[in-house]
Amino acid sequence: MFLIFFVLIVIAIILWLVKELLYPSQRKNIEGKHVVITGGSSGIGKAAAILAAKKGAHVTIIARDVQKLEAARNEILNVCRNRDTQRIEYLPLDITEDYEAIEKSLLDIEKTMGPIYMLVNCAGTAICGKIEDTTIDNLKWMINLNLMGTYYCTKAVIPRMKSAKDGIIVITSSQAALLGIFGYSAYCSSKFALRGLAESLAMEVNPHNVSVTLCLPPDTDTPGFAIEELSKPLETKLISESAGLVSPEVVAKQLIADACAGKFFSTVGFEGFILTTLSAGMSPVSSIAELFVQFLTMGLLRIVGAFYLFSFQRIIKNCINVRDKNKKSE
Repeated sequence: MFLIFFVLIVIAIILWLVKELLYPSQRKNIEGKHVVITGGSSGIGKAAAILAAKKGAHVTIIARDVQKLEAARNEILNVCRNRDTQRIEYLPLDITEDYEAIEKSLLDIEKTMGPIYMLVNCAGTAICGKIEDTTIDNLKWMINLNLMGTYYCTKAVIPRMKSAKDGIIVITSSQAALLGIFGYSAYCSSKFALRGLAESLAMEVNPHNVSVTLCLPPDTDTPGFAIEELSKPLETKLISESAGLVSPEVVAKQLIADACAGKFFSTVGFEGFILTTLSAGMSPVSSIAELFVQFLTMGLLRIVGAFYLFSFQRIIKNCINVRDKNKKSE
């Protein structure tokens, strides 16, 4: 029985590969288009901005630190495909507070850079800790930046994309949007919310030829991740280490490719495939081949996922036992 199931999975994957080779998805082209990226001064955002510039797009990066923005802009300028015609700008902006100010800033930048064709929401942060150890201020900061900042920027550009009958929205969440993890009670709350936003938005804008891509990166080697490491409980570190660490360039490359192909989920690595397949639920279907693969693999992957959860619980229990022993020896 297992052999038959395995053969069906292999057939599904082969069919999907054949479909992609013979009938590739209709890809959108960002050359000469205006791409706006929040969190564009570092990490995944900067990597995505560099890749967009290499593809010939006009790029605006958004962040709060002017010095970092200037340095990132210079780096992006050096990789432009058409240096004589491409425009690269930066916009110092706090996307967490005043919606009217955000809307005005994005309208103003369109006057010089052209209509926003693609919005990549990359701004975000993670502060770890069990629920009883997480301050209300830290919770509000993550909600404001991860959720509200994404919501505000997206709300500001959607009307014009719908009028133009074209556009791309990327919402960068996390694999923690699909799986609750020890020490991420506040962070997961903000990231789970982004999935709901992405699914609802996709249904709203699909009739207007605007696509939505939900990017779900694993732990990524960014300045933000280095800061996140400082607040991680031991359990969280040990659980996270099981999935490894990827570079922002790898995530950005997949993000741009999936967004231009109109795919809803964008992931890297086997864990990403497992999570998006198991959590597909009522999420948008990018292709019949993708649906077929999910149908064939979901049951088996549920068992695989259960083994992951069992290993996570074992890590947590071991950490508790070690702490108890240390307390007794004091």
